[in-house]
Amino acid sequence: MRRRLFSVLAAAAVTCAAVGTAVTGGAASATARAAAPATAVQATLAAAETNEWKNVRIDGGGFVPGIIFNQKEKNLVYARTDIGGAYRWDQAAKSWIPLLDWVGWDKWGYNGVVSLATDPVDPDRVYVAAGMYTNDWDPNKGAILRSADRGKTWKVTELPFKLGGNMPGRGMGERLAVDPNDNKILYLGAPEGNGLWRSTDSGATWAKVASFPNPGNYAQDPADPNGYLNHRPGVVWVTFDPASSSAGAATKKIYVGVADKENTVYSSSDAGATWTRVAGQPTGYIAHKGVLDHTSGTLYIATSDTGGPYDGGKGDVWKLDTKTGAWTRISPVPSDSPDAYYGYSGLTIDRQKPGTIMVATQISWWPDVVFFRSTDGGATWTRIWDWGAYPERTKRYTMDISSAPWLTFGTNPQPPEETPKLGWMTESLEIDPFDSDRMMYGTGATIYGTEDLTKWDDGGKITIKPMVRGLEETAVLDLISPPSGPPLVSALGDIAGFRHTDLGKVPAMMFTAPNFTSTTSLDYAETSPNIMVRAGNFTDADRPNDSHVAFSTDGGANWFQGTEPGGINEGGTVAAAADGSRFVWAPKGVAVHHSVGFGNSWTASTGIPTGAVVESDRVNARRFYGFSGGRFYASTDGGATFAATAATGLPAEGDVKFKAVPGREGHIWLAGTSGLFRSTDGGASFTKLSGVTSAVNVGFGKAAEGRSHQAVYTVATIAGVTGVFRSDDTGATWVRVNDDRHQYGNMGEALTGDPRIYGRVYLGTNGRGIVYADTGGGTTPPPDDTTAPSRPGTPAASAITSTGATLTWAASTDEVGVEGYDVYREAGATDVKAGSASATSFTLTGLTADTSYTYYVVARDAAGNASDPSDPVTFKTTAGGGNGEGGCAATYRIANSWPGGFQGEVTVKNTGTAAITSWTVKWTFPDGQKITQLWSGEHTQTGADVTVRNAGWNGRLNAGASTSFGFGASWTGANGVPATVTCTAG
Repeated sequence: MRRRLFSVLAAAAVTCAAVGTAVTGGAASATARAAAPATAVQATLAAAETNEWKNVRIDGGGFVPGIIFNQKEKNLVYARTDIGGAYRWDQAAKSWIPLLDWVGWDKWGYNGVVSLATDPVDPDRVYVAAGMYTNDWDPNKGAILRSADRGKTWKVTELPFKLGGNMPGRGMGERLAVDPNDNKILYLGAPEGNGLWRSTDSGATWAKVASFPNPGNYAQDPADPNGYLNHRPGVVWVTFDPASSSAGAATKKIYVGVADKENTVYSSSDAGATWTRVAGQPTGYIAHKGVLDHTSGTLYIATSDTGGPYDGGKGDVWKLDTKTGAWTRISPVPSDSPDAYYGYSGLTIDRQKPGTIMVATQISWWPDVVFFRSTDGGATWTRIWDWGAYPERTKRYTMDISSAPWLTFGTNPQPPEETPKLGWMTESLEIDPFDSDRMMYGTGATIYGTEDLTKWDDGGKITIKPMVRGLEETAVLDLISPPSGPPLVSALGDIAGFRHTDLGKVPAMMFTAPNFTSTTSLDYAETSPNIMVRAGNFTDADRPNDSHVAFSTDGGANWFQGTEPGGINEGGTVAAAADGSRFVWAPKGVAVHHSVGFGNSWTASTGIPTGAVVESDRVNARRFYGFSGGRFYASTDGGATFAATAATGLPAEGDVKFKAVPGREGHIWLAGTSGLFRSTDGGASFTKLSGVTSAVNVGFGKAAEGRSHQAVYTVATIAGVTGVFRSDDTGATWVRVNDDRHQYGNMGEALTGDPRIYGRVYLGTNGRGIVYADTGGGTTPPPDDTTAPSRPGTPAASAITSTGATLTWAASTDEVGVEGYDVYREAGATDVKAGSASATSFTLTGLTADTSYTYYVVARDAAGNASDPSDPVTFKTTAGGGNGEGGCAATYRIANSWPGGFQGEVTVKNTGTAAITSWTVKWTFPDGQKITQLWSGEHTQTGADVTVRNAGWNGRLNAGASTSFGFGASWTGANGVPATVTCTAG
């Protein structure tokens, strides 16, 4: 998957202090510090909290160009990513441990890891070559990070040149290597004409190897005006021959790979004093990898015609007999074959079985990557898949993605393509040096692996699974945490985004129908949070009939696309009215537009410039806001017209984020490079918060106990400290809720608190995924709260079966915050508590068939104050079949939706203890929907009332068994879910 530059935080980086030209020995400063203006009054900054930060699990999401096994200690494995730092494998947990979360705003580029080396003599030592871009996108020089405790702590040496962990050619390597005989010696292959470098003091200091003759001349596009494709990867790998010296003495024989199509392999026989081009080497291609078999003394190289990782059309695999100097081409498919349309990379050898080698195609987008395996040093090869009768493929593998099911990407490709793909951008394919059965490989989205690799040689099928838990590599562009429904919904670069119903579990699928390559903006209707909207990017030429905006009416579970104005290529920002009745959209490069309803038509808004950032008021559905070029804009007619307010002093340059406060009409907070600002009059005026010298983002979460205003979260520089902060008193005092170990580089493009859990904050990073922490455990209790919440809305009963039902109700309000709800059943003189809920719904179970029940709800706050009871609801459970031994329940869902139409699915389950022979499902459409066709059942519809009976073949259901039927239907205006869906068994 292509990792993109999300340069959303570059402007905020100007607040960081200047960095010296070198750091030798001590750890780099992990906290950016900038002096506040002399006229500013410093905000009160409480002592920082110590909080546990956790991943919101997605498992993967980005390119893993390098996997590195230590050759001395079993199960010591590292992985490097292009924008998300480095990781160490935890064998006991089968999970990856992040190692560079300490990298802060001042050195955010260190999360681009271009190479990693694990010490083959002292396994506690590990080294990272860090730096994200060699052009001006990254303001800092590259660095060598060195650790003597497996990455728990680090020291930093800044280099005199930049490194490119997210530049072209980053999958080649490894360019950083430790001498296996004298581990004080390290070599680093440098890019951009800087040649080969060496350290003789365990990476503390470095000097250029002046005798190395070739810094590498290859660039993908030397004339690229954007300063990216003209990158020269330079010296790209270093390999030692440990047999050429004894322990304690510098290794004499060294091989080095260079990104030069005519001169790609060099060697030294005198520990790097002199270097020569290896005679007889192949030309015309770049050696991506160079691996030496220590037993036979054979050097293998895998070559391609480009530096990758996205392309490669020709290449070969060669081996060098280092004793005789003879080169032999051993390509599975030679470059001069009519079947050759890829180069090679992903080269690995089996250290337990000399002569067993594997390579991967570089790159075979269609129909899939191919892995080749040889057990005789490349004389013969077998493929992980072969062609059968076209378009069939015969495979030596099966894939199990149950731990990360989204890896299908929600696609349904035509054969011979399949989903999930075996891989792409597989620059790193590694056999465990201690276990011939274990292999790991990186792709553009994850790490896959197998633990039964040798089945391949016996004619069996290997099982490939994701081996990526703990490694989170996504660029997070927006986050929302609605007051009901899923706790978190995310907008991500490259993999669209997810609906997170459980933060500790991987979501089943990313956003689809439509699928955005990157989702740029998310919003929900504050008072109807089941209504959501998202905007995003994709390649228009690939999908000319799709829109860059999509809507959901069920809290993000299902989406349908709206229409769009002409000329849109990127999503920009989008906002939903507080009640979900209308939307305002500011696509990138296109005028701001508004729509009443779900984007059936759009009308250009007036009074607001193209390129503005838009948001909605969280109380008044007619109020929307915008910001552009230092001016704040407001609309009071649903986004039809905007006018610039009189507010002055707002940031005129750099990225600006602003949000309106839930529950408070006209209250707005704005974050920018010059600070944090607050308005209580709809943006007519703003007050700058003292002591906040720069801010990246701002968000809100549940108020602290006894407080009436929501907790405010910000990524900012406050009192000279850059971090994540929370204020419980509208910015009068702040507490830092992260620490120097959890800085996450250029964090903060996305940020929100949780409206249901005080102290919980969700933080988006640019490469480390979504992290969250539950803060506030040590805060001082506020004054006593004696005000009870408001009365909840009257419950509605739905999904009624013979044994249960679901109650939902309108939320209560409270000056501090509603803690939860208690559900009671009327039972004569003494009512019975059925249970409690933190949100506005509760599922009843264990009820008796064909019986009338009455329930009501009471809200309570954190201080224990209880509201007046809601009005009651009365309903009757359905009759169970078979004298109570048989019964059924029906579950309705919208499987797909589009303007004017949708596809529904109903699942029928036998909830009894005996078989049933027939079933009947009934519901009433709330918005006049009309069924146009139905399958797997027989239906009638009278007005809004629908009755569906089983087909002749699916009426009988054994106890616990399920079946389903589907239908197509039309809708106008709204597409609500029926309040009650009943099922009667026969």
